[in-house]
Amino acid sequence: MLPATSPAAPAPTPSVPGLSAVPAPRPEPSLRWLVGLLLVAALLPRLGVFFLNENLYGDAVVRTELAERWLHAPHVITSYKDGTYQFGPLHLYLVGAVLSVFDREVAGRLVSLVFGVLSVVPLFALTRRLFGWRAGVAAGLAFSAWGMHLQFSTTAGSEAVSLFFMLAVFALVAEGVEENRFQPLFWAGMLLNLACALRYDAWMYIPLITVALVFSSEDRVASLTRAVGFGLACLPFPLLWMQGNELAHGDPFFPMKAVDDFHRQWVVDSGGAGGALVWRLQQLGFWPAVALFTLTPGVALLGAVGMVKAWKQHPETRWLVAMAVVPSLYFTFRAAVMLSFVPLARFTVTQLVLLPVFLAPGFAAVVANRGAFARRAVVGVSAVLAVVMPVALGLYTFRTEGGLHDSLRPVSPTSTNPVAVMQVARFLKDEVAAKGGAAAVDDDPRYMDLQLAFFSGLPEMRLARVRWDTFRQRLQDANPDVLVRFDEGTLLKDPGVRLEGRTLTLDGVAYLEQDGFSAPLHVYRRRP
Repeated sequence: MLPATSPAAPAPTPSVPGLSAVPAPRPEPSLRWLVGLLLVAALLPRLGVFFLNENLYGDAVVRTELAERWLHAPHVITSYKDGTYQFGPLHLYLVGAVLSVFDREVAGRLVSLVFGVLSVVPLFALTRRLFGWRAGVAAGLAFSAWGMHLQFSTTAGSEAVSLFFMLAVFALVAEGVEENRFQPLFWAGMLLNLACALRYDAWMYIPLITVALVFSSEDRVASLTRAVGFGLACLPFPLLWMQGNELAHGDPFFPMKAVDDFHRQWVVDSGGAGGALVWRLQQLGFWPAVALFTLTPGVALLGAVGMVKAWKQHPETRWLVAMAVVPSLYFTFRAAVMLSFVPLARFTVTQLVLLPVFLAPGFAAVVANRGAFARRAVVGVSAVLAVVMPVALGLYTFRTEGGLHDSLRPVSPTSTNPVAVMQVARFLKDEVAAKGGAAAVDDDPRYMDLQLAFFSGLPEMRLARVRWDTFRQRLQDANPDVLVRFDEGTLLKDPGVRLEGRTLTLDGVAYLEQDGFSAPLHVYRRRP
């Protein structure tokens, strides 16, 4: 992916005597040194939060539990109901493999850490090819400080892994187009298969890149040939996955339709079904707001200006601008106009990561015809904001709950569960799981029961969970000594449950509430 030459490659030494006084351009530093520097820059802040963060967002705990199930019975996952549900099968394979060596609380996070750090390599390669090595370094440093990606790289969601493959795809496409070679495009198609096996939002890049390749050269025959070849190289996994879902569910697009149905219901539950103006305006500005807040204003604005300048002055980069703009407009249209999609900050990552690529042309456009002081001021302010804002946000949301803290936590570098939940989880781990006991767990509308079950350390067969339809069967098999109830859970609606003061009776078995725990959780022990 790293080309032998770049726009910033040193020019040959002039051989004409009259030109010997003209200083030669400064040579590019060692490529290995640059890549090593950026890898260290990406690794250090991620290591800094790795030992603080916990799995919370991005369905991290559910993905890990599904990977555990796969590890206990390894097989080729062929459809939605074959053990992966709405998630991509490749992520379960990766996490499952690491689970064979590491603990469940660490395995998925290690996968994200490795791919999150390595993502700086294709990002540098892509930017260096288009705008030179200095632009590549600037993009890599901005990426290294990206607070939201620090969370993705240290929790067990699939965003960091998927982004690595998408950046590799973009870098290989840029190489194939610039050097007029098909081999990089073939490997880009192969890697896009892997990205599609991780997340469904990667599927849209098959037609997007294919169409972009049609217009990638004035030689229409060559462009069309590249586009067809690339499109065919992208098809193996999507076709196999569609076939598996056709056989299992009668619909090749069953997983995507299930996700779409979930989002439509989510819009209703979130109060957007009526098409309120405030809701639509929020969705309309979602992508720009996330860019400004998470990438920080300096990086986001310079990158946006750079995209505009590149579109006008560098037609060879327009395809990459489209890779950021078209998906953003599509999801915004669905959210603000069609009311069929609820955006989350983590959904924006593939588009936002392209803004640092255009930092250099954006900087050149902003400081054009301005003095050294203005240049230093723009760089200094942008750099300070890129570092200070994520640090401040991470401190603000760390182990602090309620109000704005909860709203900002999904984009913060730090990801921690509610203190009350972790207190009960530690109790279950130390007093129940470690002693071979079992527990019954209520459900919670905020899905905190999933977090509690995950961090309790209890194996699935020793957990009776109200959320699952196996609740009654697990009660009979595991005979739990401890029961956990949530204030907003549905356990009390069960006809077999009665709460009288501090005594909860479940199917004729009485449990007494224990002291020392905080709402909204209540812990009960079976009466002797």
